[in-house]
Amino acid sequence: MSDVNLEDSKGTISISLVHEALCSAQQRGLNIEAMLLKAGITLELLHSAKARVSISQYAQLWVEIADVMNDEFFGMDSHAMRRGSFKLLSQSVMQAETLKKALQHILQFLNLLLDDFISQLFVQENYAYIVIYEQKQTKRMFSYATYLMLIHGLMCWLAGQRILIKQIQLKCDAPLDDQDYKVRFCQDIQYNCSENYIQFDANYLNIQIKQDQQSWYRFIQQTPQNLLVRFKNPHAVSSQIRKHLMNVAPTDWLELNEIAQRLNMSDATIQRRLKSEGVSYQQLKNDIRRDSAIEFLTKTEKSLQDISDELSFHDPSAFHRAFKKWTGVSPGAYRQNKL
Repeated sequence: MSDVNLEDSKGTISISLVHEALCSAQQRGLNIEAMLLKAGITLELLHSAKARVSISQYAQLWVEIADVMNDEFFGMDSHAMRRGSFKLLSQSVMQAETLKKALQHILQFLNLLLDDFISQLFVQENYAYIVIYEQKQTKRMFSYATYLMLIHGLMCWLAGQRILIKQIQLKCDAPLDDQDYKVRFCQDIQYNCSENYIQFDANYLNIQIKQDQQSWYRFIQQTPQNLLVRFKNPHAVSSQIRKHLMNVAPTDWLELNEIAQRLNMSDATIQRRLKSEGVSYQQLKNDIRRDSAIEFLTKTEKSLQDISDELSFHDPSAFHRAFKKWTGVSPGAYRQNKL
């Protein structure tokens, strides 16, 4: 049955989203340090504004918080989303004929479960909208993003493909940095709007659901990790370049003008497209080396020499300096909690 391929399982997540995830637990006086320890995230990382954690570390933190609080929604709604809620939801929508019927069921389920959000599906001409109505005060971006991640992640899995979001409008203020949200959802996120909605092509609603018990079991075994990594925008130039860079060793990376030729673009066009997506070619290369380094440090026993060689640094000290510049902490800080 249909499984959506991971575009990039080596992505990382900003430490600011770790702070967001821990916010309610912290307010309730729960043992934050124990949760971080189980997720393999050191306190040193928590105090570095530039630090990032691996997808698997963040997914494990989500599980730890959900277990301790008995709430899969980080304690952000007046009514807890008790453990097992998402599992029950994903299993119950699998039998829907079309994505439209499945999405209506998803929203109905969440409307019954949560108190602070009520959502509805609308179709106008060529576009579909999920409109979110708050029942209380406007929440912070992280709450809307987590809510949408549960819905959108499930939609993509049910459809067996990426559901491209055209635009998101939200009532809340913009977070200090929304790059992680743009990577996960879409580039066009607008804040301080009069209503909350996401917009996507209505044709997606006609997709036939092609999942079964076996593919559901694989999906749920990898949740929440697959909700975090699966569905990046494949049409963004930065995504195309990133995909190319991920497939070759850093020693074989091409110059930007060579990549432009491969994509049938001029140098000026590719630079303009990257600028409009808020990223440069150098930043893409740095991000991949940084994310790969975090992956090596947290998941392997590779020495700093080996990591330095693999990421094409002159020597370990050059790698050490670059890593500290990227994340604000030394490579050793990422190894502290590694069992």
